Amino acid sequence: MSQKLGFLEDLGLSEPSSACNDVKCPFHGKVKVRGRVIKGEVVSDKMVRNVVVQINYLHYIKKYRRYERRKSRIPAHNPPCIGAKTGDRVVIGETRPLSKTVHFVVLGKVK
Repeated sequence: MSQKLGFLEDLGLSEPSSACNDVKCPFHGKVKVRGRVIKGEVVSDKMVRNVVVQINYLHYIKKYRRYERRKSRIPAHNPPCIGAKTGDRVVIGETRPLSKTVHFVVLGKVK
């Protein structure tokens, strides 16, 4: 495993067994993961080599002293060696901007 992704063992992930020649892959390409690492569910895989990951969280409303459910949808690059599909639970990591809207990359599937 490469030294730049040493935190994957803490998340219960490992380097994919299949290889790819994608430049934007954190394992086989030149993209470095830095910043936030988030778990979420893939809700769309219709883009080419990209997926949309939905993050569910609770937000506290001080006035009513209650929580409300919120969600964020984050587009992420999906390398061919991982190949996440709709319904998969994945871990995504923040990278440099890969395109106009994509700033995250899929690091692996969570069982």
